[in-house]
Amino acid sequence: MAQHNDFTQGAIVPKLLKFMLPILGALILQAMYGAVDILIVGWFGTTAGISGVSTGSSIVNLVTFTITGLSMGITVLMAQYFGEKQEERVGRLVGSAIFLFCIIAVVLAVVMLTFARPLAILLQAPEEALDLTVLYVRICGGGILFIIAYNLISSISRGLGDSNMPLVFVGIACVVNIVGDLLFVAVLHWNVAGAALATVMAQAVSVILSVIIIYRRKQPFVMKWEYIRFSPEIGNFVRVGAPIAFQEILTQLSFLALCAFINRLGLDASSGYGVANKIVNFVMLVPGALMQSMASFVAQNVGAGQEARARRAAFTGMFIGGSIGIVIALLAFFRGDLLAMVFSSDAAVIARAAEYLRGFAPEAVVTAILFSFIGYFNGHQKTLFVMLQGLAQTFIVRLPMSYIMSIRPGASLTMIGLAAPCATVFGIVLNLTYFIILNRKTAQNAE
Repeated sequence: MAQHNDFTQGAIVPKLLKFMLPILGALILQAMYGAVDILIVGWFGTTAGISGVSTGSSIVNLVTFTITGLSMGITVLMAQYFGEKQEERVGRLVGSAIFLFCIIAVVLAVVMLTFARPLAILLQAPEEALDLTVLYVRICGGGILFIIAYNLISSISRGLGDSNMPLVFVGIACVVNIVGDLLFVAVLHWNVAGAALATVMAQAVSVILSVIIIYRRKQPFVMKWEYIRFSPEIGNFVRVGAPIAFQEILTQLSFLALCAFINRLGLDASSGYGVANKIVNFVMLVPGALMQSMASFVAQNVGAGQEARARRAAFTGMFIGGSIGIVIALLAFFRGDLLAMVFSSDAAVIARAAEYLRGFAPEAVVTAILFSFIGYFNGHQKTLFVMLQGLAQTFIVRLPMSYIMSIRPGASLTMIGLAAPCATVFGIVLNLTYFIILNRKTAQNAE
């Protein structure tokens, strides 16, 4: 690998930030990419359209985050292969991943096109927004191949220690999506259908251009057509990525359940939560960037046998993310209404969005700590534990608390939003306990 991609030597903070900042930039653009749909529909569409995009994108996010979780296995293995100086295995790993993800894309397209309406009904989409939700899911389902391809390409780039190319890819998608939304929604008034079409078109353009860019650049591994087949490498990265993917499935299902709880409270609550959820995506950017960069950083050092450096990187990430999170949490708590005004001019929708953000705000701080732990464990291939602690958070704290708060008389979105940071604090306790146990075992083995 090139020297600047080697995380096993040099000062941790500059190396981590240099790798993390492009990932953060890509996540910011990706959040903008998703937020633009709500923003343009909120200003040029209808309130029912906001609810339709919100509920429909929750279903699409279930697919997207599951694929991201599975592809994390590719990122971790590639980083470890480079840390162990086994570059010859990387090409076979990439070919196997392409083979498997193509099959997954076909299956998911059929499922989303066929079951869009039952899923929308299951999520209790408001009657006024039901057909719009179904339309959004079906259009995105038809273009799911491009969504999956983007996530696969990004995971491969991060595994190579290159966080700049995913930034380029999502930047392209963001620009195309904004242009598409303005054309289809603001000019042609296609409402939700226009937002969904812009999303698919943006992903398609991004993937096509990224493939051209990758083809023309020299890569630090050999890739052959015969590598695109079933091979033992599939089992290797699935073993690492499947627990993360399964956790993402259940986590996103919990968010779908939360969406259903709030949808029962009426159209204003549903639309307000949809707006708040787009703001939440921005709140979670720094923790998300930490988790993705930490997995690659730690994996290389684990492959090189540098456990102490891997631990220092994890605590460095917690400090950086927590410090930034305090500022973001204060903004979300005290001025959530200003943030919501960006997405809607409806006073009732703005008020409900700000109400939810007041409860959710502490999540900006505690998730930075939790995600640094998760990135550390992913880098160690301890993804089964990551899955189990995620399930514990979801089913012991987040879902029960959200449901109980949603059925109380005069249900408060603030108390529903508070379920997220409460679950995260519970997760930190679990992760800290396992961190201590794991490092004690490592020390004993070293002796």
